Amino acid sequence: MNASLIIKSSALIALAMLGLGGCGDADDLDAYINQVKAKPGGRIDPLPDITPYEVFTYKADIEGMRSPFMPDTPQSAGPAGGTRPDPDRPREFLETEPLDSLSMVGTMNIGNTAYGLVQTSDGLIHRVLPGNYMGQNDGRIVAIDESKITLVEIISDGIGGYIERDAAVSLSD
Repeated sequence: MNASLIIKSSALIALAMLGLGGCGDADDLDAYINQVKAKPGGRIDPLPDITPYEVFTYKADIEGMRSPFMPDTPQSAGPAGGTRPDPDRPREFLETEPLDSLSMVGTMNIGNTAYGLVQTSDGLIHRVLPGNYMGQNDGRIVAIDESKITLVEIISDGIGGYIERDAAVSLSD
């Protein structure tokens, strides 16, 4: 037991000597600081000349320039009229799914009526007819044939109006 106490105290003394040995380098540090302070100071370059801002007043009507805020050609009827989604139309179930998550799995004829069979991402199969809606862009089904379901979607044109875009859901293998 006495031997372990001697080893512990020897280790403690060795650590204390190592710790105090690092304090002797302060003279070298002071000499380096004095050497750096003795060097002459440098010269700072002057700031570059600032050219004044040139004001430009845009006068589209006077100079015949087009307005950057209006399109060159009308892209849609705009917010005043034309194609618009019907906010009062009751939504159908397949309008909750993105169009790319729906897949056509076949067709079915009942009497003289041809139905399209559409599978959702959760695996359920739904019957659709021309006139039904599917997809999240007010996609109205306009035709169903053996290989695809054709839709017309109403999408925003980015300037406050809407345009119609053709889309299709093809038969999946």
